[in-house]
Amino acid sequence: MKPEAEKPTHAESRELYSVAQIQHVMRVEFGRAQRYRYPLVCAMVSIDTLGAVRDAHGYDAKEAVFHAVVKLLENATRGSDFIGRTADDRLLAVLPHTDGKGLRLMSERLLKEARALKLEGELRRTQVTLSIGAVSNEHEGLVYHDAMYSATENALSDAIAAGGGRLVEGRP
Repeated sequence: MKPEAEKPTHAESRELYSVAQIQHVMRVEFGRAQRYRYPLVCAMVSIDTLGAVRDAHGYDAKEAVFHAVVKLLENATRGSDFIGRTADDRLLAVLPHTDGKGLRLMSERLLKEARALKLEGELRRTQVTLSIGAVSNEHEGLVYHDAMYSATENALSDAIAAGGGRLVEGRP
């Protein structure tokens, strides 16, 4: 009798969407959330140390750190959530049926796991920290998906300006 083949893990079964794809998904999910009145979170993640890694160790090292963080984000989210790469090596997560409490739980886990990330080779001493900016559709005044995206970018900028390694929840 042959041993059963290993099933792919949650992280292996996910697809990282392109900029255009994740923005399209966000538009569609925003419309659905408005129509059916369910919570939706848009979270943008930036790796605080990514530029320093690239400068010290090169492009391949930067990509290794980036993909390690992608795996952490995939493991911190559900299979029904969407993750895409945006400009400037940021990640955008669109989280349908997620409220502010769910966002905070996911973010706490992600921030903690990033700090504990063990890298190999020359990157062993690299501490990975993340900045997360997020907006929930629970706030009044959020009528358009592009307003949600802009508010998410602003929240991320606030997280980075505050020194990184944190979640900042934005408002429209």
